[in-house]
Amino acid sequence: MPFPQTRLRRLRATPVLRDLVRETRLDPGDFVLPLFVEEGLDGRGGRVPIHAMPGVDRLSIAGAVAEAGEAHALGIPAVLLFGIPADKDEEGSGAWDDEGAVQLATRAIKDAHPDVLVIADLCLCEYTSHGHCGLLRADGSVDNDASVELLARTALSQAQAGADVIAPSDMMDGRVGAIRAALDEDGLGDRRGYQMDPANGDEALREALLDVQEGADMVMVKPALPYLDVVRRVKDATHLPVAAYNVSGEYAMVKAAAAAGYLDERAAVLEALTSIRRAGADIVITYHAKDAARWLQ
Repeated sequence: MPFPQTRLRRLRATPVLRDLVRETRLDPGDFVLPLFVEEGLDGRGGRVPIHAMPGVDRLSIAGAVAEAGEAHALGIPAVLLFGIPADKDEEGSGAWDDEGAVQLATRAIKDAHPDVLVIADLCLCEYTSHGHCGLLRADGSVDNDASVELLARTALSQAQAGADVIAPSDMMDGRVGAIRAALDEDGLGDRRGYQMDPANGDEALREALLDVQEGADMVMVKPALPYLDVVRRVKDATHLPVAAYNVSGEYAMVKAAAAAGYLDERAAVLEALTSIRRAGADIVITYHAKDAARWLQ
């Protein structure tokens, strides 16, 4: 019946009633906590604050283990590891070093907290002296196919260290198939796991579907908030678990606005995370994971 008989606000009358009919719920079990692990910090205090991201630090191995334990205690099931090497070179060889930051942190976290899911970020940009996600040719362009070989080599090293999920973020064409083949050939088949124009939603969907065809077991949309429409389209098209990365810029904007008194951090964060889940994300990677888990208790 039309208004005035139909009044949707009747279902919003009390907090209990609103909770009863709520379509999208947040739970700490939906979150992944990103951690930045830096080589050489164990002898230098173990933590270095990232000033643009209040509350987030670069961590030693021991610091990463402690953070993973704290996250687990809050009901957060997984951490996402980014490595910061002591030295960089043109190939990014630190990425596939079996004694590299991600590999060492993975082993330490799995030893201390076997139930914590460890996701390894897979990219060469943090390890290369030039900062690109792959090898450079003499003319300065990225050599896609040669880079894919090194990415597969890195994935193998990360999986052998104990990573539960390999999460490529490099955007090299064909890398999912090469990684899938490398892991399967080494008996790691049960390890499930260049930048594009942000205006191209159709292209994003094609990229996701290509990754699925190459053997991806889940897909990720990054950043999250500007691409909620892409999250929904990817979820509908792939029917796979979809992760969305609530990235550092989104985190920093909320922190800055809250510090200036422009908004209530708790309310803004929970609304943003709910919107990501509502768009279709099964997994939300967020630097607010620990705070949100506490707020939801």
